[in-house]
Amino acid sequence: MTDTKTDTKADTKNTSVKTQPEPQPEPWMRGTLTDVDAVARAVLHALELAGEDITRWCAGLTDAEINARTFGLSPVAFHIRHIARSLDRLLSYAEGTHLDATQMAALRTELDPDATLDSVLAEFRAALRTSAGRIRAFAPEQYNSPRGVGRAALPTTVAGLLVHCADHTQRHVGQAVTTAKLIIAMRDS
Repeated sequence: MTDTKTDTKADTKNTSVKTQPEPQPEPWMRGTLTDVDAVARAVLHALELAGEDITRWCAGLTDAEINARTFGLSPVAFHIRHIARSLDRLLSYAEGTHLDATQMAALRTELDPDATLDSVLAEFRAALRTSAGRIRAFAPEQYNSPRGVGRAALPTTVAGLLVHCADHTQRHVGQAVTTAKLIIAMRDS
């Protein structure tokens, strides 16, 4: 009798349909992007992970949900917009240019409450693609080049700005995902 139960369990296990895709390692553990140096690869992997996490946790929200200030937190739409737009600003500084009027106007609208999920995700995905190309354009020899940030031209380097692209993006992904999880939990309860 024990053998039958064991066989049945084994058969059930072998014939069951998987409803979830097999989890894969994070981008930095997939052996990808070996054509770029370690600094750029780490930044690109962080952006790739950001894209996956935002899609996984935020793509199923409604327009109202991404604009909600759940428990007084910044809206999901803000974080996604801020990631896209701050990448543009940080990479401009890394490239040695100042922010233009369009970038400053975009900064002032990051908290606007009228976002649509489709437009925010499209802006985010486009920013990840564009940023990846801009990051790849830097040569390791440029990493120690001094750069100034903001009106005060606070001192940093190209590498400092590239690394900040990764850590700043991940910080806001974490906030967007946490807020999205709260919204989903409230919706489901």
